[in-house]
Parts: sequence; C-alpha cells; structure tokens
Amino acid sequence: MSALSQAWLLLLGAGICEIGWPLGFKLSQTSQYPKLAIAASIISIAVSGLLLWMAQKQIPIGTAYAVWTGIGAAGTFLVGVMWFNDPLTVMRSVGAMMIIGGVIVMKLAH
Repeated sequence: MSALSQAWLLLLGAGICEIGWPLGFKLSQTSQYPKLAIAASIISIAVSGLLLWMAQKQIPIGTAYAVWTGIGAAGTFLVGVMWFNDPLTVMRSVGAMMIIGGVIVMKLAH
C-alpha cells in the first residue's frame, strides 16, 4: 500500500473519530454515565487530531481539513437521525448530501 493510500485511510479514521466527540457530548447529556461520555469525547478528539496530523504529511492541508470535517459533519448528522431522533427533512438531507458531495470532489481533485 502506498504512503498516499495509507494517508487516506488515516484521514478516514480521523473523520470517523471526529464523529465520536459530539456523540460523547450528547451521551453526556442523556446517559447515566456523563463523565465516561466526556472522557470518550476527549479521547476521540485526541485520536482524531493525531490521525489528521499524520494524514497531512501526504495530503494537502485544505483537502485534509475539508474531508475530515465533512466526514465528521455528515456522520454526526446521520448518528443524530438514526439514534437521537433528529429531524430528517428534505433540506437537512440536501445539506448533508452537499457536504458528502464536497468531500468526494475534494478526494477526486487530489
């Protein structure tokens, strides 16, 4: 596997971890273990940042940041809809699709 492919996998992992910290914050408000949820958020932030840092060795900062935040935003939107009964409206869905589309374009442009 090339260094660039590894960097993209690291960036994917960073984006997935980026979903973890808002999830932890939400769970800290809704579960009986708020301290554990906050601790998970802190760990998720740290791992996400570390993986982003590692990915940026091969991927330009603008591309890496856009993909990282896009995965985090779209993923958090999906988590909210699926597990927290966040509203699934046409406009919110279009917004999420635009984020995902932007991430795809950034990947293809790299």
